[in-house]
Amino acid sequence: MMNDKREIGEDDLNDILLILKQKYGYDFSNYARASLSRRLDRFMDTAKLNSIYDLKYNLTNSKEFFAFFLQTVTVNVTEMFRDPVFYKTLRERVLPKLASYPIIKIWHAGCATGEEVYSMCILLHEAGLLERSKIYATDINPVNIEKARTGIISLKNMKEFTHNYIQSGGVNDFSQYYTARYENAIIKKELRKNIVFSQHNLVTDQVFNEFQLICCRNVLIYFNKVLQNNVFHLFYDSLAPMGYMALGMKESLLFTDLRFKFETVSNATKIFRRKA
Repeated sequence: MMNDKREIGEDDLNDILLILKQKYGYDFSNYARASLSRRLDRFMDTAKLNSIYDLKYNLTNSKEFFAFFLQTVTVNVTEMFRDPVFYKTLRERVLPKLASYPIIKIWHAGCATGEEVYSMCILLHEAGLLERSKIYATDINPVNIEKARTGIISLKNMKEFTHNYIQSGGVNDFSQYYTARYENAIIKKELRKNIVFSQHNLVTDQVFNEFQLICCRNVLIYFNKVLQNNVFHLFYDSLAPMGYMALGMKESLLFTDLRFKFETVSNATKIFRRKA
């Protein structure tokens, strides 16, 4: 049972948010409060902290502790070909349209450790589009970016990922896309050569290119409605006319004032297209 010292009240949460913003430039103030409180509580268990004071003290006084905090609290859950029906829809309804562009620019926002980015590269390769594609993979967490850049995935996950790939309409031998080495699978370098990995904060950073497709899946569910709306404006401004935007299965355009500026390509897989 959690004792009183561990309860994260509104004032404590505001103090923590202020430290993160003033000392490190990370603004979590528009993250969904209930979700953030749960993640802070789990982090305190992981860091073996007994009180909110200990959390505030360590965040204030240790950059190393903050790096550990950021790695633990930000969302890192991902997998290859997650929600296979989404990738099947990309194969059948989006990539044939993107094929008309001489250069295809894709942004994976909140890419975590890169598994969905590698999945996209496999789709593009199988559609004959990878050579003229540039994929920008960004995340708030620099540790995620460095891990994604290596292309290394735990080998024990590849059976599940192979199943996802087949369910998505893949017909090749999935093992041709990686090299098994000890307990790891390393995504083939030729699949990764057109990916640019970089740190980007959806809360504070601005438009940096014009894209034919933006994928931001299972990130916005952690934001409140104000921040979701801000991010949708960022995506709208970053999309080419008639460009595509893909969200997570539980995410929606319902609460944005831009909802009428998108048409629905597939409501089941949450793929939308910016109107011309």
